[in-house]
Amino acid sequence: MLARILTGVILIPLVVALVLWGPPALLAACAAGVAILALIEFFDLGERMGLGAFRYWSLACAAGLFYAQYSAGLVETHTLAGGISFVRQAASGTLSLEAVLLIFVFGTAAIAIGTRRSLHDVLPAIAAGSAGLLFVALPFSYMVRINEIERVGRKLVLLTLCLMWAGDTFAYFAGKTFGRLPMAPAISPKKTWEGAFANMLGSLIVGLLFARWMQTDPTTMLAIAALANLAGQAGDLLKSTYKRGAAVKDSGSLLPGHGGMLDRIDSLILASPVVWLAWQWFSTR
Repeated sequence: MLARILTGVILIPLVVALVLWGPPALLAACAAGVAILALIEFFDLGERMGLGAFRYWSLACAAGLFYAQYSAGLVETHTLAGGISFVRQAASGTLSLEAVLLIFVFGTAAIAIGTRRSLHDVLPAIAAGSAGLLFVALPFSYMVRINEIERVGRKLVLLTLCLMWAGDTFAYFAGKTFGRLPMAPAISPKKTWEGAFANMLGSLIVGLLFARWMQTDPTTMLAIAALANLAGQAGDLLKSTYKRGAAVKDSGSLLPGHGGMLDRIDSLILASPVVWLAWQWFSTR
């Protein structure tokens, strides 16, 4: 617990400062670095189960996803009456998500055809690389996309982080104190329904606080907080299935008291696209 607290005391102020005052390019680069570290741990888990990915290609394409999300903010769009949008200015060097995914597909196909690996390992390698890109890098890259939202992007990134931090903290202490009913014993024996309820409560409190700070409709923020929390708890359970299948306790040991990078961002991976989608939905109502 002491190591967990000390790690949080050091990292949280740095992350908050980066989100609120750091240049968008730096935030995108740091998010990409975090995702790459988490992907390396993900691929390590896969190798323990006999799924050795085409690592370097998958990691390069993961970095490309973050650049694509960042470059989406370089495209200036304007919305007219009736919901019609047009592009007024697009900076050079932009790259779309579709382009990165297609590059990954065709590159993976070329590597699979020309690899010196056993043919028995080709399909598992394709599966592991694709899973890492689709279930770790792509959803987490929406942290960068959130940051590109005009006027409120930085606050929404901080909201996403605080929703998960508060939820995890509430769940930990409530589960330790009141936890009786197992939530998913086959996947994560220590998780309880009492902890899950406290997790949701923590996120809803954060949603209300941010509604006041951002001067936004509280109902909207509560809805976003609830949806993000559900996605975050699903991401946490999904990561536990990876670890349970690989027969390990933590995905790594990079962060003292927290395990690996994948352990630290598991909730954010699925919560990030949900916050982005929910904000897009509610802001246009």
